[in-house]
Amino acid sequence: MCTRFFIGDDSLELKSIIEEVKKAPLTERYVNTAGRRLITQGEVRPTDLAPVLAPSPDKSLAVYPMKWGFTNKKHHSTLFNARVETAGSKSMFREAWKSHRCIVPASYYFEWEHFKNAEGKTKTGDKYAIQPRGATSTWLCGLYRIENGFPVFVVLTREPGESVKKIHDRMPLILPHEKIGEWIEPSTVPESLLPYALTDIVAERV
Repeated sequence: MCTRFFIGDDSLELKSIIEEVKKAPLTERYVNTAGRRLITQGEVRPTDLAPVLAPSPDKSLAVYPMKWGFTNKKHHSTLFNARVETAGSKSMFREAWKSHRCIVPASYYFEWEHFKNAEGKTKTGDKYAIQPRGATSTWLCGLYRIENGFPVFVVLTREPGESVKKIHDRMPLILPHEKIGEWIEPSTVPESLLPYALTDIVAERV
């Protein structure tokens, strides 16, 4: 599961992305029309507006402001994550899985430790900042679509690596930087990139 991530200014890659999204015409329209504030530094929460990498009309890599969450009108709810194991078959995510994939740039993501108490009930423990070992940027894989004329996204999750398993039973799908372009390319078969998912993860209690 992923319901929080952090954008810092300690990465040249993230700085470049932030500067680009600030100048994007869609950002001004999103803020003025939808009343959303763009988060370019600090903790990002569900329904926030954040910079996301997705293909431009000419299929090159571009930065767009997107709101976090797909609206499920049938159940009057908002979905923030999609399971990588079922995204290709569920009606909510099927089309986006095929050709509307994105990358959510972050410094790291947050997770709260989940454990069972003596009565067998799941309890929430300490909060952790989590990122790939040796990285200053974390490239979260997501899906996007258009709602009411504006782009929105969800973060894909998968089974956790060994270092995260003790904290939570899910983790975001994270790819190395060199696979970003392939991931967002509409013609890519997304399943072909799953073996490249990063699982050597460092978790620090915050």
